[in-house]
Amino acid sequence: MPLDRVLLDTLTISSPVEAWRQIISTALEITSKPLIVENAASEVIKRDREIGTLDHCLSSSSWDLWQDFGDAVERTSDRLVRWWAEPYSAKAVLILDGLSLRELPWLMQGATDRGFTLHEVSASASELPGETDQFAHALGMAGRSKLQNNGGGSSHKLQPSQTEALDLPWKDCEALVGNAPNQIFWHHWPDAKLHDGSGAGHGLEQLTKDVAERLTSDEFWDFVERLATGRRLAITSDHGYAATGHFPDADGEVSQFLKQTFSSGRSSAGAGDTGPFVPPVALQINSPHGAHLLALGRRKWRSAGGYPTLTHGGLSLLEVLSPFVELTK
Repeated sequence: MPLDRVLLDTLTISSPVEAWRQIISTALEITSKPLIVENAASEVIKRDREIGTLDHCLSSSSWDLWQDFGDAVERTSDRLVRWWAEPYSAKAVLILDGLSLRELPWLMQGATDRGFTLHEVSASASELPGETDQFAHALGMAGRSKLQNNGGGSSHKLQPSQTEALDLPWKDCEALVGNAPNQIFWHHWPDAKLHDGSGAGHGLEQLTKDVAERLTSDEFWDFVERLATGRRLAITSDHGYAATGHFPDADGEVSQFLKQTFSSGRSSAGAGDTGPFVPPVALQINSPHGAHLLALGRRKWRSAGGYPTLTHGGLSLLEVLSPFVELTK
């Protein structure tokens, strides 16, 4: 599917800030359209391919925009800190680990159907590379697990708050929401499910079915209502994920380079060789987390044990953009 001419002109002529604004607006327009359970898997795959057109442009002709990503797009960690400073009398944050823009329709439809008020639906940037630990560290947390059982301590940036981090059914999570005015709840899903099915070959279809079941359930929305009762609630994630089961195979020297550089992953710590290829297949990104090599665009390669069909840490739009949904009840 060719890019819209106006969008293509924006990517090639406009400032990086304007280019990224338009990229994110287009990605949100594609992913946020309503879904129905019966055809969710096929529709999500169709949307994934549509966004692939943008990814292809960003990796084949406009790859320099990735060097501006960290400055041009507000990071989710900074967005949360800024949001936390707003003068709401009570607030809550629900981090769904690995939630991507693909899952936005279920949150938007469910909130509307169940009488919530949607105040904002937007997208912000993951850390680079898009990994859980980097996101936790950006919020001043030692790690995700440290939040369990109100163990967040006093050093992180979302203070004061009661904290929790675990992977339990929604009904059990609802029972753990305390009476403190400010709550932070980091749930391991869907990332845990993502990695469970990452090697199955049909990861996106399986995950989409699981997402539809969970995010339309009464138990999930009872949990959300418990968090939102008397509070302003933000739902977001630490990073998204790439559905590499639908990526083309790299071959020849490109495949060998990517395999040697990244093994079965999407990033490698430290400065290093980005290869002799034009367009590039990897970029060095310098971020607050240091220098990293990141796989660029939608490519997979042969690796021992098979390349995972759902993964994150590289440079593609649905890996590095996180939904940000703000609501009240």
